Amino acid sequence: MALSAGPAGVLGGAFDPPHVGHVALARAAVAHFGLARLLVRVVADPGHKRVVAPAGVRLELAQAAFAGLPPAEVSLDPHARTVDSLVALGLEEPVFLLGEDELADFPRWKEPGRVLELARLGVATRPGVPRAALERVIKGLSRPERVELFAIEPHDVSSADIRARVRRGESITGLVAPAVEAAIRRHGLYRAR
Repeated sequence: MALSAGPAGVLGGAFDPPHVGHVALARAAVAHFGLARLLVRVVADPGHKRVVAPAGVRLELAQAAFAGLPPAEVSLDPHARTVDSLVALGLEEPVFLLGEDELADFPRWKEPGRVLELARLGVATRPGVPRAALERVIKGLSRPERVELFAIEPHDVSSADIRARVRRGESITGLVAPAVEAAIRRHGLYRAR
């Protein structure tokens, strides 16, 4: 069976843990961009944030989270920075996916201009969030034409919130996939020490 001719998408992150918002973004991007493949890259050692769960466990969680999304291929990313990961992947015209909150920091990423040469940016937006600040960031980029916005259904959830809920002994049902919730319990992740 031949692969469809759509582009490849790349979704990177710490996924500590992956939640329903990550999966919603991925689903919307697959539909919007007609992605033939979605490379979900679990950053082994993110240079910009502290992680709680070990890389191998976060990989297991991401595999569980994205199991129901057929074009998703989940793997560990040894590169801490997006530009290095994209160079190593060597894909032709991929779409690098991120949320609108991450785009605000994009100009401070390592070699943002090179990232825009290597990939188009697919930026997930939520209804009701003012676009003026987002449009200012885009206009200030070296290749603003390489940025495309796409809408996603909002999910009021973050990995930090999930870790805090687990630490307090609160339910995370509905915020993560059932298999992710089971793995968090099995590994004893995020609990108060």
